[in-house]
Amino acid sequence: MLWKNTPARFGHISVLIHWLVALAVYGLFALGLWMVGLGYYDTWYHRAPEIHKSIGILIFAVMVFRLAWRFISPPPKPLASYSVKTRIGAWLAHVLLFIGLFGILISGYLISTAEGQPVSVFGWFEIPATLSGLEQQADIAGTLHLWMAWGIVIVSGFHALAALKHHFIDRDSTLTRMLGR
Repeated sequence: MLWKNTPARFGHISVLIHWLVALAVYGLFALGLWMVGLGYYDTWYHRAPEIHKSIGILIFAVMVFRLAWRFISPPPKPLASYSVKTRIGAWLAHVLLFIGLFGILISGYLISTAEGQPVSVFGWFEIPATLSGLEQQADIAGTLHLWMAWGIVIVSGFHALAALKHHFIDRDSTLTRMLGR
C-alpha cells in the first residue's frame, strides 16, 4: 500500500484527506444553507449548528495535518504535458482553496466564540474562546464566512471541472492520480 506521495502519484493518505475534506466541506455548505433558515422552535435549530461547528473544528485539525503532510510528503510533480498557464492556474487554485478553507474555518470559530463561549466538539472536548467581544465580531466574521464558503464552492467547482477536462479531453492522468491509481 502506497501511503506517501511519489513524484508520479498521490499516496493513500493524500487521497483520503482530499476526498474527506471535499465531502465534508460540501456537506457543511449544504448544512449551513439549510440551518440558517430554521425557525427557533424547529427541533434542529440548536442541533444543526452544533454539528456544523463540531465538523468544522475537526476539518480544521485535518487541514493543519494536510498542510504539514505537504511538507512531509510533497505532492507529485506536475505532468510534463501541462502548459505554463495550466501550471499557474493549478497552483493558484490550490492556494485559493487552502487560504479559503482556513479562512472559512477561522471565521466560523470567530462567529462561534464571539460571546466568549467555547466550542464543544460533539461533547468530546471544547475549544476555548481566545478572541471574543470585539465590536460586531459575529456579524463581520459571519459575512466573511458566507462569502468565503461560496468562493470555495465556486473555486472547487472549477477545480473539479478542470480535472474532468484533463481526464476526458486531454486524456492525461491528472484525475486518476487523485483517485489513488
